[in-house]
Amino acid sequence: MTLDLRLATRGITAFLLAGAAFAAQASDDVAAPHDHAAHMAAMQAAAEAKAAAAKSRWNGDYFPNIPLVDQDGNHLNFFDDVIKDKVVAINFIFTSCTDSCPLETARLREVRQILGDRVGKDVFFYSISIDPETDTPEVLKAYAEKYDTGPGWRFLTGDKDEIILLRKRLGLYLEDIAKDSTDHNLSLIIGNQSTGRWMKSSPFENPHILATQLGSWLHNWKDRKSGRNDYAKAPELRKLTRGEELFRTRCAACHTFGAAAESVASLRRIGPDLKGVTDRREQTWLVRWLSEPDRMIAEKDPIATALLAEYRNVMMPNLRLSRVDVAALLEFMRNESARVVAQAAR
Repeated sequence: MTLDLRLATRGITAFLLAGAAFAAQASDDVAAPHDHAAHMAAMQAAAEAKAAAAKSRWNGDYFPNIPLVDQDGNHLNFFDDVIKDKVVAINFIFTSCTDSCPLETARLREVRQILGDRVGKDVFFYSISIDPETDTPEVLKAYAEKYDTGPGWRFLTGDKDEIILLRKRLGLYLEDIAKDSTDHNLSLIIGNQSTGRWMKSSPFENPHILATQLGSWLHNWKDRKSGRNDYAKAPELRKLTRGEELFRTRCAACHTFGAAAESVASLRRIGPDLKGVTDRREQTWLVRWLSEPDRMIAEKDPIATALLAEYRNVMMPNLRLSRVDVAALLEFMRNESARVVAQAAR
């Protein structure tokens, strides 16, 4: 049984258990005081039994303890050294990827910065290569340095067949896509091996949501802040344009608009600031750059080549945008640049 099916089964079981707990709580409302203490003890015992069952379900009997090597040449075993008793974020990449891998790495970099020094202490990041023939430890080290990933985040390689087995056990292997060795599905999973809680996630997810899931939810909210939020103080939500939605999910991990040179935002970005980009670049160049940056780099377009050299050879990913998406994104860039300029002039 794959992890996807087991997750679905666990969801149904959790639903039934929740119904049983609700019924037990309802009957407890009319029980005698001494019955309440016994009931709570029984509930605690049931919760502990459930946690123990989850831990045993997702242990070394399910996860392969395959050998891996990190970017510094350190040898690890997947179950014993990578996930056992840890909260982890795991994704599968290959360093020559021009599509989703750069975006996944940039997004996880944002999440890592939000979590700060907790990464490597109680949250661990792992990027595992699906192209181990190319991605030697030396290649992975250079890739990690390009993205300035920092401590607590390991890039791993190993035997190709064993990594395929691992992807299958994690529910991150699609046979049809895997037939093309240069392509792969979006492959990020986060989880807590001790509790058996695992979930797939998207690299397009808001980094603060991912950080909350890793830093609080998967830790059973042990670090949650006291106090309650007041709905009266909740910010008013506005409707996002298609262009802004695309920028937030595809571009914001690498780019800013008008960030000051020494600001935190500027230090976090790994691509050029985009204020005024629609004035600096020709429309036809921007349209093609957003549509097929990998081809422009391969053709050694002078502007693309210069940008690649200026920003540590971090590839602009091909986001597979449609013509409508490109037009919407460019419109947002024009409007956002104008807004930033107007705000600075106040």
